Amino acid sequence: MLQHEGIQITWLGHDGFKLKKGKVVYVDPFKLGAKPEPADLVFVTHEHFDHLSVDDLKKVVTPATTIVTIAACEAAVKPLKPKAVRLVAPGDRLTVDGVTVEVLPAYNVNKFRAPGNPFHPKADGKVGFILGIGGVRFYHAGDTDEIPEMAGAKGVDVALLPVSGTYVMTAEEAVRACNAIQPKLAIPMHYAAIVGSAADAEAFRKAVKCRVEILTAEP
Repeated sequence: MLQHEGIQITWLGHDGFKLKKGKVVYVDPFKLGAKPEPADLVFVTHEHFDHLSVDDLKKVVTPATTIVTIAACEAAVKPLKPKAVRLVAPGDRLTVDGVTVEVLPAYNVNKFRAPGNPFHPKADGKVGFILGIGGVRFYHAGDTDEIPEMAGAKGVDVALLPVSGTYVMTAEEAVRACNAIQPKLAIPMHYAAIVGSAADAEAFRKAVKCRVEILTAEP
């Protein structure tokens, strides 16, 4: 866990994070421990099992929780009976329970399951989020390659970026993306669970121009 400008940042492993300053905010919770903190807000970037994990959502979603996600996830999260489900798409801007939300696309340009068939097609509308919490702007990139729309995240305070390759940016690609975004702090993710290793995070840390924190997963 890292304290940054009064906000607790906890990496849950893979792409999962908990951000806490008064409110408890989760992004893509996956493989949580036995008794995680209940959520005020949950953000889900897309419908793949390691991001939309219903078993994990059941552990943190209460009747007081708002879930923000894309339409492809709606059928899975509604039975959890949260306070509300807010559906978003790339380009949306909104404020939810005091958290500002900007929605960026997340997609592949050079990672394919078969020729011409990317793991995360742009047309699917999968997303990343820029979240404004306590005066700090966090960019959770979701599952994505280095894409032009990342220009919308330029100057964020904290960038949470995938580094493992295979389904998302390689460490080298993440370095280019990070140096273009120019955050104050970068935290690598999407490694050491399904694909990628600590070596990817370390390669990213060594090459970027900003401060990097490699966190220890706390399920």
